[in-house]
Amino acid sequence: MTNSVPKEEGLDHSLSLLREGYLYILNRRQSFQSDIFETRLLGKKAICMGGKEAAAIFYDNSKFKREGVAPNRVAETLFGKKGVQTLDGDAHKHRKQMFMSVMSRERLQILNEIHAKQWEHALDKWQRLEEIELYEETLDIMCRTACEWAGVPVEEEEIKKLAHDLRAMFESATAVGPSHWAGRHARNRVEKWVGELIEEVRDGNLSPEEGTALHKFSWHRDLEGNLLETKVAAVEVINILRPIVAISVYINFSALAVHHYPEEREKLKSGDGKLAQMFVQEVRRFYPFFPFAAAEVKEEFTWNDYKFEEGTLTLLDLYGTNHDTKIWENPDVFKPSRFENWDDSPFSFIPQGGGDHYLGHRCAGEWVTIEVMKVSLDFLVNRMTYDIPDQDLSYSKVSIPSLPNSKVVIRNVQRR
Repeated sequence: MTNSVPKEEGLDHSLSLLREGYLYILNRRQSFQSDIFETRLLGKKAICMGGKEAAAIFYDNSKFKREGVAPNRVAETLFGKKGVQTLDGDAHKHRKQMFMSVMSRERLQILNEIHAKQWEHALDKWQRLEEIELYEETLDIMCRTACEWAGVPVEEEEIKKLAHDLRAMFESATAVGPSHWAGRHARNRVEKWVGELIEEVRDGNLSPEEGTALHKFSWHRDLEGNLLETKVAAVEVINILRPIVAISVYINFSALAVHHYPEEREKLKSGDGKLAQMFVQEVRRFYPFFPFAAAEVKEEFTWNDYKFEEGTLTLLDLYGTNHDTKIWENPDVFKPSRFENWDDSPFSFIPQGGGDHYLGHRCAGEWVTIEVMKVSLDFLVNRMTYDIPDQDLSYSKVSIPSLPNSKVVIRNVQRR
């Protein structure tokens, strides 16, 4: 290591990472005045970095690998074991193609229609209620949307329980104690249930629509021509359901932005699709979602005079890159118009990872996120009226995932 690369002194900084959350890497990048620094996490040497150039290196599959990188507690709650996020090389490309095959324009249009229908059903209910907690309600909307789109049959009385289990997976990934164990138990329950559905499909007792995730993933074959293990196929179906339900976080931040920036809301009333796209992208850039991504150095290489040693844990600052003053003018200002002439760089705007969707580790569901957010935004602005009473709408940059503290309570909902 050259003297130009800072090193954080101390035996271990895992607790600091938990205490500082989304700002842990960014704080040190700013204090060290460096886009790369060395520290110790989970008892091991680790490299933290951020910025456009760092993202380009991080998503170079010849330099970094994902297999075996995620801590066991994350695999047992958020990702599941042997899922696409843990694969490398040809196995990853082949599995990623499976995911991208359900992201066609036709399938995304079907998703939009399903999602709009679920919003309509929710509005029918909300008009009869004095007030609702938007986060809880959008979890229900997103669970229904995800299951119908993925071809996963769910009984009406099981929806809330399933939504609760799916949220537990992404809300407990960094938790300790009872919350973490709740996430593990939730994953075990859902994996068992989805695994049984997959066996029914393979036995001919259940016939999901062709093109849906349940159908495609049940019959997907690996590079050796074998069907995926039932448990692995179940993990991958959940890797469709869970992230779609997690979009509830972004929907609530969209509602927050609509409330806090009324001048932007007025623009959106025009129904201009480009303005909606810009607004959604700015929500994804501005508000916290994933704090960082993790990988491990595949084999030794040098970048910017720093030697990356084989096996070293490396974290890429997703939140900090989206708030990098070298990339974004006034990054702490909410400004959708910044995306009007954005160059669509795959490494400067990385709320759900960077690089190529098909060949790299960028989230396969990013297009799903954008489409769902646009439909939700249209309802929040153009298809309903509501009041937002006084409440604590602040949000933490430490808690992962972050949410408005009050989870956005709204009253007097009426269809526009």
